Amino acid sequence: MFENKNILITGASSGIGEKIAKDVSLNKGHAFLVARNEKKLIKITNELKKNNLKSSYILADFKNTNDIIKLSDQLPNLSGIVINAGVIDYAPVKFISYDSMIETFNVNFFSNVLLIKNLLKKNKINKNASIVFIGSISSYLGTPATSIYASSKAALTTFSKVLASELIPKKIRVNTVSPGLVNTDLIKNISKVKDIFEKYPLGIGQVEDVSNQVMFLLSEKSKWITGTNIKIDGGYFLE
Repeated sequence: MFENKNILITGASSGIGEKIAKDVSLNKGHAFLVARNEKKLIKITNELKKNNLKSSYILADFKNTNDIIKLSDQLPNLSGIVINAGVIDYAPVKFISYDSMIETFNVNFFSNVLLIKNLLKKNKINKNASIVFIGSISSYLGTPATSIYASSKAALTTFSKVLASELIPKKIRVNTVSPGLVNTDLIKNISKVKDIFEKYPLGIGQVEDVSNQVMFLLSEKSKWITGTNIKIDGGYFLE
């Protein structure tokens, strides 16, 4: 599916990002994994290479602007980009701090915008490429204590639509996938999990549910789709 294509995956050291990276490699793409946990990145890329699959890793912390600037120089020309890096900081509005707002938006929004900007300026994104942002259904909800996280994901979704319109001349597609609750290490920190599970008629998602949608959007099978935000929610929004 992705033969001779270089595909960048940020936040690739665990969870959804790790699964996407592995699926890209399994589909004959060269996966470029980016995250800040070098130990995990080495483990994943070594595992892929043992199976004769193409992968490379680049260490970068999305809290560090200099890392993002350097990243665009370290990457080859890309046919696919998956923006998955992100952080969550739960806090009721009255307990929000300025520092937490800056950190969350820096990782979830500002750094991603800066990365895309630099890749475009350096002509590192090929014509007919596909860019996929990982959003969240939180941006549709009013769940307590998620205001900053949800707002950062909403900003990213809006940015993706504007970017899609600007990149039409190059036939570069830009879409967002917004998952509901997915079975990763993050749910271990969620209180009243049972109550949350009951809101998903099809159960909570697995990492492959998100990755399967991303594979479709990265592939030529979605060549007529751009500017969309696809909810993957196990029926959460059924009425």
